[in-house]
Amino acid sequence: MKGKYEIVVKNNRLHYEFEIKRNITILRGDSATGKTTLINMLRQAENLGSSSGIDVISNAPCRILEGPNWELILEHTEGTIFFIDEENAFVSSKKFADRIKNSDNYYVLITRENLYTLPYSVDEIYGLHCSGKYHNTKKMYQQMYQIYSNHQRLPVVPEVLITEDSNSGFKFFKAVATEKGISCESAEGKSNIFHILEKIGKEKVCVIADGAAIGPEMDRLYKYASNRENIYLFFPESFEWLILSSGLIQGKDIHAVLEHPEDYIESRDYFSWERYFSKLLIEKTKDSYLQYSKTKLNEVYLHEKNRDLILKNLQGIKLENTRTKESNNDEF
Repeated sequence: MKGKYEIVVKNNRLHYEFEIKRNITILRGDSATGKTTLINMLRQAENLGSSSGIDVISNAPCRILEGPNWELILEHTEGTIFFIDEENAFVSSKKFADRIKNSDNYYVLITRENLYTLPYSVDEIYGLHCSGKYHNTKKMYQQMYQIYSNHQRLPVVPEVLITEDSNSGFKFFKAVATEKGISCESAEGKSNIFHILEKIGKEKVCVIADGAAIGPEMDRLYKYASNRENIYLFFPESFEWLILSSGLIQGKDIHAVLEHPEDYIESRDYFSWERYFSKLLIEKTKDSYLQYSKTKLNEVYLHEKNRDLILKNLQGIKLENTRTKESNNDEF
């Protein structure tokens, strides 16, 4: 399943409208924000049809996934957008993650939990709010909004870089940081980022990680960074996405993919968009001087022209030579 889906769920009093474009979407928020009502409306529409008085408008079937037979339902269903309420304990289980990994469905998970078994994007974590579209009527108009839309509190000139893992992305930033006299450390996994941040002093720190799968860690990272003026978060889709977006790799098809990745990424093939961009970059550079490997950095990406194209894509992050700054300070 791929593509973007506009969904409307409405009756004579309530109107929900939103878009779904990835295999996993998280919908969260406090009580009385309309999440449970949305589930109930979808359940009534599914069970009672037109007699429910509820219209569900979507180019893909919308269903509720719940109860003890959830595995059997998944086994025999594809091309469907499933909505799952947090009352279903299976949503946080490894078994659920394994079942949906190669699934041809989309999933909207209504939960306040951080689901560490799932690789969901920071950009697909939403809340619900009531807009003023029907301000002069009794109808309530509910829309989704990105909870972490301002998570990249930039610009910044960092003194320390922290990357998510130790693959080519870390090796690239480590080489650039060393040249600039900046410290660069690998967290060796997204779950370790928070623990490294706790050891940081007053230096300006920029965390660079794959936004495509950082969602489970985002709640505590965002809260921690919000309380520390020296911590900045930068979450592009992935390091491979940064390279593809830099213009270094030519091709109209690449531009098309970057403009609307949801139209190209099959949910059954790619649990996370990061994996798709990795495969795309490897395929587009195969047998060329830019040949890319996720585990071993091709030194050609550190050549000045290529390096600068990639760094230019780090909007809001300026890597300055700290040695030069220290030298200039010594003159005074």
